[in-house]
Amino acid sequence: MKANCAGHRLPRRFFNRPTLTVARELLGKRLVKMEDRNVRLSGIINETEAYIGTDDLGCHARAGETKRNAAMWGEPGHCYVYFTYGMHWMLNFVCEAAGFPAAVLIRGITPQESLSLMRQRRKRPTNRELTDGPAKLCQALAIDRSFDGYDLCQSTSSLFVEEVNLDRRFTVTVGPRVGLNNVPEPWKSIPWRFRISLEKQDVTNDKRTRRNE
Repeated sequence: MKANCAGHRLPRRFFNRPTLTVARELLGKRLVKMEDRNVRLSGIINETEAYIGTDDLGCHARAGETKRNAAMWGEPGHCYVYFTYGMHWMLNFVCEAAGFPAAVLIRGITPQESLSLMRQRRKRPTNRELTDGPAKLCQALAIDRSFDGYDLCQSTSSLFVEEVNLDRRFTVTVGPRVGLNNVPEPWKSIPWRFRISLEKQDVTNDKRTRRNE
């Protein structure tokens, strides 16, 4: 699909703020990946999780800087992409000042553009459960290790986040992060996961995008 629905890209200063603020304010923004022939794949971010510093025992930074997590120590507005369970890629956005390891995991998006291509990659005939998980959205958007350290904020970046003009505000649900079963308290249950519920009409009512196929 080719759609003329570009919005304002989020600048680096958006990410150079407290991680919890960024995690909450990413909700309702649009994640976009540009591919060959100006094809746009996109979705509205509907779920995020915050991971903050070496004291956070649920965070990959807890053991210090390694080759795998080095991007977390970098400049805000870059990607941290890691491989998990021997099969899944996970997309995170680095936050706060360089030298302090913090990032927001993008847990889910409501698909908006190029759904047919996403279905092909996910081997899903319908939109149900297409991008409602961090591994699923990476598969749908073809995001892998090559995006680790990628700069979201350059004007020429093919992966970025942009503002969205939706018709109404949404209630944010806050809760514990997912999958930290072996992490001790308080980190296991700390309420650093943020979600909103988006219906199809909410997405298609975006004043910049009227088509979703």
